[in-house]
Amino acid sequence: MRHIVGFAVPLMIGNLFQQLYNLVDTMVVGYRLGDHAIAAVGATVSLYSMIINLAIDLNNGYGIVVTQRFGAHQPKAMKQAVAGMLELNAAAALLLTAATLGFLDPLLRFMNTPLNIYQQSRSYIFFICAGIPVTIAYNMFAAILRAVGNSRMPLLFLILSSLLNVALDILLIWGLDAGIAGASIATVISQLAAAVLSGLYVWKNYREYLPRAQDFRVPAKVLGNLFSTGFAMALTSFVVEFGTVAFQRVTNLLGETMIAAHSAARRIQLMLLQPVISFSVASMTYTGQNWGAGKVERIRPGIRLVMVIELLWCFASVAIVYLFGGALIRLTTGTESEKVLENAVLSLRIHFSMFPMLGILFCLRNSMQAIGQKLVPVLSSCIELAMKLFAAYYLIPQYGFVGVCITEPITWVLMVLFLAGAYLLFHRKWFAAVPCAVESA
Repeated sequence: MRHIVGFAVPLMIGNLFQQLYNLVDTMVVGYRLGDHAIAAVGATVSLYSMIINLAIDLNNGYGIVVTQRFGAHQPKAMKQAVAGMLELNAAAALLLTAATLGFLDPLLRFMNTPLNIYQQSRSYIFFICAGIPVTIAYNMFAAILRAVGNSRMPLLFLILSSLLNVALDILLIWGLDAGIAGASIATVISQLAAAVLSGLYVWKNYREYLPRAQDFRVPAKVLGNLFSTGFAMALTSFVVEFGTVAFQRVTNLLGETMIAAHSAARRIQLMLLQPVISFSVASMTYTGQNWGAGKVERIRPGIRLVMVIELLWCFASVAIVYLFGGALIRLTTGTESEKVLENAVLSLRIHFSMFPMLGILFCLRNSMQAIGQKLVPVLSSCIELAMKLFAAYYLIPQYGFVGVCITEPITWVLMVLFLAGAYLLFHRKWFAAVPCAVESA
């Protein structure tokens, strides 16, 4: 408990500050520019989420390989893994930036972005896409720090960058009247600050783990392991987010008011989700290090502990939403529309009725990935894709905004049933296959 909680708490605070980027954008945009601008941001939220989660999950996957080598006390193999991580991230940054900027207008049209908010949505997401290399750089350095057990410094850098983001939001939107584009520019500059600070810290304090020129001749086996692990996590995320884009596409047809309500509820949900994400990442790091060291007997008690902690938080979140959901929506958006408020609260209450399922889902999925089980998490994400496509083509056209609200809770239950069944059936076989040395895994 001491190791897992000590690692997870700074990570959780850091994740909360990372979500503060989005929350502050929503608050400043809402109070200054109104519900119209909130809808413009909300219409692109699934595309924004796809970009951020790809950057995070690619590096979480690469970080598993680095973590295993750190746990196995293999410094040479660790340097090679970090070198491969740098090479793969450079390629990903180039490809993702070119693809998103090159196809930005077709993407926005595909998502049925309403014409009355199209230009605002485009100006917001343009700068987010242009800042993809910065997002990837920060998440790479944060993953390296977490791999060696340091979750405190990424927290500090995120706190500093979040405070910078608040100041820049106020300056650009309120002071310089930069409009909705000012919010995304502030976000990118703040993330750049976090990336530079974390990179300098890694260079100064963990230079012994950083690759030299000869380490960049990464063996094909190591590069393949990095790519397959990172790609598996990113594919899981991409499949989920692709479904979310299709889901958002139909949601956008419901009009500006419903987009604003969905966006506002989403911000609260993401904030309350951060402790779940943080403890699942702590579980992944703890599991990966012990897997690399061959200490299987420590893994299962760690998974059980994390699951209990996450369930406790999830039940507390349910109480928070049911008691204070309306106040949180009003505080976050500054909305005066009763229709936006009413539908946002409805969304929160339906989603959080099944929120404890997410605690089980995140813990199982990340722990499986940490021991090299890539297929089951990807298959679980296919369930989410199928459910969101079903919602896009049946539930939402049939039931409107209620269809939007019930889709994800049903999806979480189905995914948990699948992951729990796979874990109960195969965990003995998985743990019997612990590698004698990481390089042979």
